[in-house]
Amino acid sequence: MSRVLVEVRHVSKRYGAVSAVDDVSLDIYEGEFLTLLGPSGSGKTTALMLIAGFEELTAGEILIRGRSIAALPPEKRDIGMVFQNYALFPHLRVFDNVAFPLRMRGAARSEIAQRVRESLRAVRLEGFEQRLPRQLSGGQQQRVALARALVYRPSILLMDEPLAALDKKLREQMQVELKAIQRELGVSTLYVTHDQKEALALSDRIAVMKAGRLVQVGAPIDLYDRPADRFTAEFVGEANLIEGLVTAVGDRLVHVRVGERLDVAAEPCGDVTVGRRVGLMIRPEAVEARERPEGTPNEWPGVVREVVFLGDLVRCVVRIGDSVSLKVVRQYQKDEVTPKVGQTVTVAAPPRRWTILPSP
Repeated sequence: MSRVLVEVRHVSKRYGAVSAVDDVSLDIYEGEFLTLLGPSGSGKTTALMLIAGFEELTAGEILIRGRSIAALPPEKRDIGMVFQNYALFPHLRVFDNVAFPLRMRGAARSEIAQRVRESLRAVRLEGFEQRLPRQLSGGQQQRVALARALVYRPSILLMDEPLAALDKKLREQMQVELKAIQRELGVSTLYVTHDQKEALALSDRIAVMKAGRLVQVGAPIDLYDRPADRFTAEFVGEANLIEGLVTAVGDRLVHVRVGERLDVAAEPCGDVTVGRRVGLMIRPEAVEARERPEGTPNEWPGVVREVVFLGDLVRCVVRIGDSVSLKVVRQYQKDEVTPKVGQTVTVAAPPRRWTILPSP
């Protein structure tokens, strides 16, 4: 495993009686892309600003390579920062925008020229040195801000929703470029976003925040397949969530009664006992709407209540019995018959695709 670069230890930030960040502890490893993910007001940007030095700690400690940085001003923390609005100087050309941090540090002219060239090459902007920010596209401006943050070779790069101002197509293109640049340079990156798809696409690990606290930290696939609670299940991807009572526990299957008649079989997970109320989660792409039953576990008759065509995907809502509706998502196939509203289908939800969650 890589070495720990940044240690966040029991960090809190309060504004009067309000806790924006509440006892957060987190390690950031050398070379990794770690994302703070959460809704507005979850504390993710405040946590980023505490590491950057733009906010003062109420409690706790932050260390880089084992050295406390709490007393250091932002410019002494060996941190590169990319803001949401890029913060480019409109009157300075690309070269001078990127060179600005080096000039503030008193670097020699020859060193500045070399490092600016290297930084612009890394973000694929060679030949743009003499352009003004207004002559660049949104994606190019974002890359200039990235080049400026990287030009003095910081230990860690902090990014506060840098793609939020871009349209969907450009944002997706920039996600690919940003990840490629980060891998190529090997710079440790802490990234803030509220966009769960962006977090899944970019990250080596994701730290989910809610109300100032860390809820779960892990690799994207682990958070998606094994969320720790209902909040993470809903926030990291789309989810079907139901509740029920455990009626039987075996070595291979747990049976949960949902409503009066629906029995759901799921694989055992954690400390589950008969008589306990639990939550159940299954992703929409793991559910299938079939024309007829095939004799597999967790098959139920249902009625299609909603069909939405999304181009590459078809999303359906199927009602099962009186109390349960499940979302079903599948890839659109040109020659396949799409389910129709009112159609009776067989819903299949394999036991191994369910996750048992603590009941709220």
